[in-house]
Amino acid sequence: MIRSAYTDTRHGQVHYRYCRNEQTTDLPVVYLHKSASSSSTYKTLIEGLAYRFSGYALDTPGFGNSYDPDEVIDTRYYIDTLIEALDSIGLQRFHLVGHHTGACLGIEMAVLFPKRVASLVMIGPALLNPEERMRFRADYSSAFNQPVSDGQHLMLTWDYLKRMGVGNGLALHQREFLDHCRAWKGRVQAYNAIWDQDCLSLFLKVTCPMLATCAEDDVLWPYFSRVNQLHPKVQCIVTAGGNFEPDRDTAFHLQILSDFFQQQHVNN
Repeated sequence: MIRSAYTDTRHGQVHYRYCRNEQTTDLPVVYLHKSASSSSTYKTLIEGLAYRFSGYALDTPGFGNSYDPDEVIDTRYYIDTLIEALDSIGLQRFHLVGHHTGACLGIEMAVLFPKRVASLVMIGPALLNPEERMRFRADYSSAFNQPVSDGQHLMLTWDYLKRMGVGNGLALHQREFLDHCRAWKGRVQAYNAIWDQDCLSLFLKVTCPMLATCAEDDVLWPYFSRVNQLHPKVQCIVTAGGNFEPDRDTAFHLQILSDFFQQQHVNN
């Protein structure tokens, strides 16, 4: 059963969802979500892998039930806060899964804390050059759904999720709608930090085992081939699910992640 909890950091409380397997000898898995979702996007993966792996999905500051930062200077702010949260939870070494924004943060975390990140799974990594980051900034850095008195932001959010490929499932659409409405400010903070991050250079410094996945209808699909261009030995797997792969292609991701993490256990 997945539980919810909070842990304290110097800036505020970080909320997380978790399922602890007390019998396993395998390392736990830590999950970082995309913008502007929350840890709820990983519930089915945590449950599906709980037979062997403890799982912890954190709400990044500004998202889900975590605190709202007044200001985010750069991605290092998120990394330091999340590491502080993991210290408080008691997780010293772990496998790391990141989706979109979470993948960018995961890459940086793996570089800054190589002794703690045993392996890294990137779902839709944003390996963008400076010009591409500039173009993404123009499209994904505005508070398009900032609350307004006539409620127009609600329909804008609902339609945005349609365009982003949330699919026909009403439950998923509703959940993501609520997450995106809640994180209208955190989304802008996170994206602006990501567009300032040189993820390409950081990716070249990652030394732990890596796995990368992406769907062909993901907004970051045009850049997915760069994973193997920069790290030829990284396994790259094409999945389904648009920009919502963990929810819309859950069974395949469960198999991919289970195989990958078990292989790391054998190697170690």
